Formats: sequence, structure tokens, C-alpha cells
Amino acid sequence: MSAHGTYTTVDGRPAVVFERRLHHPVDAVWPALTEPARLGQWFPCDVEVDLRPGGAMRFTFPDGSAVGGRVVELDPPRRLAFLWGEDLLTFALAPEGSGSRLTLTHVLEEEGRDAAAKTAAGWHVCLDDLHRALDGGTPGRPHDGPTPEWSAHYDAYVAAGLPAGAPVPGMG
Repeated sequence: MSAHGTYTTVDGRPAVVFERRLHHPVDAVWPALTEPARLGQWFPCDVEVDLRPGGAMRFTFPDGSAVGGRVVELDPPRRLAFLWGEDLLTFALAPEGSGSRLTLTHVLEEEGRDAAAKTAAGWHVCLDDLHRALDGGTPGRPHDGPTPEWSAHYDAYVAAGLPAGAPVPGMG
């Protein structure tokens, strides 16, 4: 299983999919996906969530900007799907050996194709931070602009053919 995301389409919309093997069981990973304090260790922004189907979400970035969202599917401790603005994110957990497999599917807004490489690089960094947080390490978040790690992943995703061209904050 590669740590890299792949580009695909879901219901005709552009999407980035990651599958990660985690060394922690599903029950240990689920709180990192659903509890705001735990999300704050690895997610790209602060999250407020009313954790129930239809529950409101708010995503606040380091620059103070915010985006609304809504929980669209909740099946603890296996599946969480929510709208983040126009994008649909689904986190699915499955047992795998003594650990678990996390599948993240980020379906971009219909016009979001050119954001695929940018989105993949961002999730690559965030999922690496999730690994560190679960292992008791210190994640690198918050990020208020491109880091060298993010830039290297972005360049690799562009070289691999993921659609690019969307503006990247902090890059001139």
C-alpha cells in the first residue's frame, strides 16, 4: 500500500483517494478523526462539529478564514463523511491485522479538477501528521502556507500527472 494519493473521479467529480495502513486499531484511530482536540493535532484547520448525521461543522484556518460543512454520514467507528464547503470527504476505517486501514476519499467540487495535486499534497502531509500523532509524536501542524515537505509532495503529484493549476496560497 503506497502512502501516495491517487486521482480518480466519483460520480463524475474529481477526487483524490488515499489508503494508509495505521499501526493502531480502529477504536484508537476513530477519536483522532472525530474529536476536535484530536483533529487539531493533524487536520489542516480547527474543526467544530456536532457529531451526528446532519450536524453542523465549521472549519477555521490559521488566517482566521472559515468554511462551513455538515456531517452527511456517521457509522462509528467505521465511517465518517462530511461536506467541507462544496467538497465531500469520507474517512473509512477497517481492521487490518493488529492495526487498521484508513481510506480517505476527497471529492472535489465539480470545477475543482485543477486543485487535485494541491489537495493531494495537503492530505499527504496531514496524513503523515496523523501517523505521528497516533504514535505519540509531534505533528507539524498548523500550516499557514506551503512547507518544504508540502512543496516536495506537490511537485511529485504534478510530475505523476495529477491535475494542477489551482492557486496555492503563499506561492507567487
